[in-house]
Amino acid sequence: MAQHLIPTSALHRWVTDLWLAAGSEHREAILTADHLVGANLAGHDSHGVGMVPRYVNSWLADELQLNRHAHVMQDSGSMLTLDGQRGMGQAVTHEAMELAIARAREHGVCVMGLRHSHHLGRVGHWAEQAVAAGMVSVHFVNAVSKPIVAPHGGKQGRFLTNPFTVGIPVPGREPVLLDFATSAIALGKVRVAYNSKSRVPPGSLLDHEGSFTDDPGVMFPPPGSAPGALVPFAGHKGYALAMVCELLGAALIGGDTTRPPNAQMKHAIWNNMLTIVFDPQRMGATEVFGSEFSAFVEWVQSAPLQEGSPGVLLPGDPERATRKARAQAVPIDSGTLAQMDEAAAAVERAKGNSPGPLSRLEIAAHRGNMER
Repeated sequence: MAQHLIPTSALHRWVTDLWLAAGSEHREAILTADHLVGANLAGHDSHGVGMVPRYVNSWLADELQLNRHAHVMQDSGSMLTLDGQRGMGQAVTHEAMELAIARAREHGVCVMGLRHSHHLGRVGHWAEQAVAAGMVSVHFVNAVSKPIVAPHGGKQGRFLTNPFTVGIPVPGREPVLLDFATSAIALGKVRVAYNSKSRVPPGSLLDHEGSFTDDPGVMFPPPGSAPGALVPFAGHKGYALAMVCELLGAALIGGDTTRPPNAQMKHAIWNNMLTIVFDPQRMGATEVFGSEFSAFVEWVQSAPLQEGSPGVLLPGDPERATRKARAQAVPIDSGTLAQMDEAAAAVERAKGNSPGPLSRLEIAAHRGNMER
């Protein structure tokens, strides 16, 4: 299926203008565009601008609330519980991370719970925010929507892709960024495959009868048909980590777990997140850490390579490489581009203003798959 190249700067401006037209304050619109376009630049199209149509539908259904802020519910200095008030996840989570980083500077560590946020996007973005401030961060996240991931041994969805993320600044080197869904594949990547009429990796999806399939269409069945399900990565291990994310990231902080009574929304995805932010300088061994890390990396990367391997990469290396490749233009498949054009038209119908169709900004189209 054709990929359409959109200039990166123009894409950022289009997303900003779309949310300004919908009614977002300038800071919220900018933060949303920064995050969504940033996800595409990092190679995670599943969490990038292709989410805009769903966000618009959520806003039109009065589920996503614009211009909300992270509200402090509990504050004991180094421990915070915040409520996102169903606000734009890219904005309220930025505020929550700012508070957590400030408390970690003051106390050395902050344990922060953010509940009731609208979809907060690529969790690695929040680890990068902490790393940029010189902090280590660990994130446990759950999501509340239609359950799409089957528990290990089951064949019907009971939770979502529940990400686990760690960001580590390393003196003198690029940071380490671990950011993955606890499912074998993220639903957004299934959506990208479905829109581009491609297949998904074997062993990542079940059809509605519980058999493995590589057809992304099982997650987008016709009305009235039963959907398939994603499976956890690494069998029981991914399933166990997903359960930990559900319990720590949601139940512990007063957020909703993924049960039917909590998932009555039509379009929204609600997120809850438990984050631990701490200042590595307070450990008293920062310089030793940097030199020991470098020595360990050299040892790890000295391993003989398997046939066809491009080399031993570190967590965060693929994102850095994709940012360079997409600095000037972002590829968007035809299906996603059409959905984004319709999202702009929906905003215009509702508010009388929009940035117009994204497709008019296209600079090139070609055949093939540019996913990394």
